[in-house]
Amino acid sequence: MGFEVDFLSVGNSNGDAICVRYGTPELGYTIHITDGGYVETGQRIIEHINQHYGHNPHIANVVLSHQDGDHIAGLIPVVRHFDVGALWMNRPWLYAAELLHAFHGNYSAEGLRKAIRDAYPQLVELEEAALEKGIPIYESFAGAWIGRFLVLAPSRERYLSLIPEFDRTPESYAKPVKGALGKLFEIAKKVAAFFETWTTEALQENPSPTSASNESCVIQLGTFDGKTVLLTADAGPVALSEAADTAANYGFLFPRPLFKFPIMEADATSHLPSSTDGLARHSPKDRKEEDSRSALSGITSRSIRGSGFRTLS
Repeated sequence: MGFEVDFLSVGNSNGDAICVRYGTPELGYTIHITDGGYVETGQRIIEHINQHYGHNPHIANVVLSHQDGDHIAGLIPVVRHFDVGALWMNRPWLYAAELLHAFHGNYSAEGLRKAIRDAYPQLVELEEAALEKGIPIYESFAGAWIGRFLVLAPSRERYLSLIPEFDRTPESYAKPVKGALGKLFEIAKKVAAFFETWTTEALQENPSPTSASNESCVIQLGTFDGKTVLLTADAGPVALSEAADTAANYGFLFPRPLFKFPIMEADATSHLPSSTDGLARHSPKDRKEEDSRSALSGITSRSIRGSGFRTLS
């Protein structure tokens, strides 16, 4: 099965806009989009897909990793423009009734639901864009399969535990887990050991803590004829640790073959390899050459580290 992974530039941010296509000429191709960067990135995604994947093709799955603006905004025009099979996104207000204990006692379940929903207008706009077109919306929790991608994190339980800590949710009575920061070093070592089962590279052993929003990121593992693609978005060490546990439960903790692939400009002639070799394409528009090279290194190392891939500079 051939496949290609295209990383589009999201300006000077840590945002993502990732287009994946996989399949064969005989059986057809599946298109999988993860995150959309900013609003202007959405138009570039539309142009990129039309140029390289055929004019207005069907998009099987659109996945939002988390609710940060440099990941969500560009998906809104993408969902409005294309025929989309399914939207995968986690909407924190859906769980208000289960989280009343963590917030002020004056809230009713409906009042808390509205307060959380009002705090995320872009999430609401993406939801409404999908519902207007009759596109089904699914939760993206650990264990879900999205085409060839397995969701490794977050679990539903951990996602709900993070909602009171999101920076936009109402002030919460929830207290941090005792000793959470002190546990990060052990978690990071566990994550490094996990990734070392797939490649000689490993994450740093003592990563800095990140936000609750980042720790809620959807982590996806794509499998293509024995080769793998790991998409981690902005996930922190806790999310990566959970992803390692899920991967172990599904039998993915074993050495993967080293796979190398070329990095190409987004306006290069596109072709999906007929073999199992993959193709990665990066669009450095809006950046100076040296900035693009640095950004590409950061994007690919964050998104593919541990999956059996190495980038070629």
